[in-house]
Amino acid sequence: MFRRAFWFTAGAAAGVWATTKVNRQLKKLTPESLAAQAADKAVEAGHRLKDFALDVKAGMSQREDELNDALGLHQDPDRPDNVTALPGPRRLQAIRNDKTTHSKFSYNRNEDH
Repeated sequence: MFRRAFWFTAGAAAGVWATTKVNRQLKKLTPESLAAQAADKAVEAGHRLKDFALDVKAGMSQREDELNDALGLHQDPDRPDNVTALPGPRRLQAIRNDKTTHSKFSYNRNEDH
C-alpha cells in the first residue's frame, strides 16, 4: 500500500514538473516572445558591430601613424587642407627624380590613336 502511494505521488510530481516545463517552453514560442528575442539579438548584434567598427578605425589610425613615422611623413600645419607632405630634403629629391624619369620617357596618349 505504501509502495502504491509513493509511486502515485512520484508520478503526480513528475506530471506537474513536466507540465510546468512544457508551459514555459510554449510561452517562449509565442509570437510576442519570439519578436522580443529577435529584437534583443538585433540590438546585441548592432552593439557588437559598432564595437568592431570602432576597433577597426582605431587600428587604421594607429597603423597610419606608424607608416607616417616610418616614412618620415608629418602633418604640415601651414597647409589649409592639412595634407601630409614629404619633409623638405626628401621632397626635393622626389621632385628631381620625377623630372628625370619623365624627361627620359615621353608618353603621349594621343599618339596611340
